[in-house]
Amino acid sequence: MVVVGLGVVLGLVALLQINRKLSPFPTPVANGALITNGAFAVARHPIYTALISSGLGYALYRVSLFKMLTVLLLSILFYFKSKYEEQLLLQKFPSYQEYNERTRSFI
Repeated sequence: MVVVGLGVVLGLVALLQINRKLSPFPTPVANGALITNGAFAVARHPIYTALISSGLGYALYRVSLFKMLTVLLLSILFYFKSKYEEQLLLQKFPSYQEYNERTRSFI
């Protein structure tokens, strides 16, 4: 449950940082800014990390193979979505390359 709690905290911090710029689509919002501090200093994709870690913690707690499989599939989805999103971020923010080199994608 500690992993679930850490995931929830990371996700909430990231959501507070993004505020109204949150979008389910990988395309960066038009008037958005590159956030590299707070939760985004821990991982380039802290919300994806939070969802994966919370799901993993819960699956381990419940000792559920089905839940573990669901977390694995979710991780694969977020991996490919994050790669596409990063291509778009590189085009919009020139400083994203440096951020990409110094910060892990997920924890």
